[in-house]
Amino acid sequence: MTLSRVISGKFDNIQDSKGIRAVDQTVASTDLPESIIAPLTYSVDTGEKPVNETMEKGNLDRKYTGVFETHDMTVINGRPFRDTYSLETHGFEFVDHHTKMKSFYDEEEVRNVYYKEAEQLIKDVSGAARVVIFDHTVRHGNQDDREKKLLREPVHRVHNDYTEWSGPQRVRDILPDEAEELLKKRVAVIQIWRAINTPIESDPLAICEAASLAPADLIASERRYPDRVGETYQISHNPDHKWIYFPRMTRDEALVFKVYDSMKDGRARFTAHTSFPDPTSPADALPRESIEIRTLAFFD
Repeated sequence: MTLSRVISGKFDNIQDSKGIRAVDQTVASTDLPESIIAPLTYSVDTGEKPVNETMEKGNLDRKYTGVFETHDMTVINGRPFRDTYSLETHGFEFVDHHTKMKSFYDEEEVRNVYYKEAEQLIKDVSGAARVVIFDHTVRHGNQDDREKKLLREPVHRVHNDYTEWSGPQRVRDILPDEAEELLKKRVAVIQIWRAINTPIESDPLAICEAASLAPADLIASERRYPDRVGETYQISHNPDHKWIYFPRMTRDEALVFKVYDSMKDGRARFTAHTSFPDPTSPADALPRESIEIRTLAFFD
């Protein structure tokens, strides 16, 4: 079955390697599926700690250790249920969020304009008293564009960006003089993901409902950078995982999700996510262009 969704939008002529085509900047008139079956890449728990290493600035190579396997999983179209998702219950919220950004490839504009927008959005969604933005990553689905602009690729591995150890450690890294006092109260790592140009036609982001993620699914993985060593969770397969995506996300829509929460009172704490090859992508799908922004959220 499909869900009929017809929305008129602003069309721009986009020049890419496949020529000039008109692209709707909202959700194009189409039939969106209720769900799809998609291959998601999970980690296998071998008892050895996997390693994910990022090279120095300008070097786009990555090194991975570990064992991975692909499982076909049902991924639900979350658009019809968007108002039912909660950051505290499900680990994410999908929101309309107009941005004044002109070019997300302009580093200075991102920091001067988008950081302020993102800080306020996270305060509004989470209720945080203070938000500190510490990082962002622009990704592109086309290898040639990645190499020209020194951008990262979509990540096709199920993961959660922070762990029980690395969440608090990130506070110590970013705010060393304040960290121990801040960690006496609730702190969360909250991220925002969005399209930055045309609607997402390929490599969309799937997110796993937090309540369907079991502690046994979490595999601590070493995350190496040139200047520090962090830790993420790789995720092992569990048939109970409940996956959601929001097809054809536009640049004025945002997915806000939590990857760490210090509170252990039953609320969502970790939210696994991954990019995936969408079997419904059109043959001439444009490569994905997206940004994710990472923040520390502090609560009174």
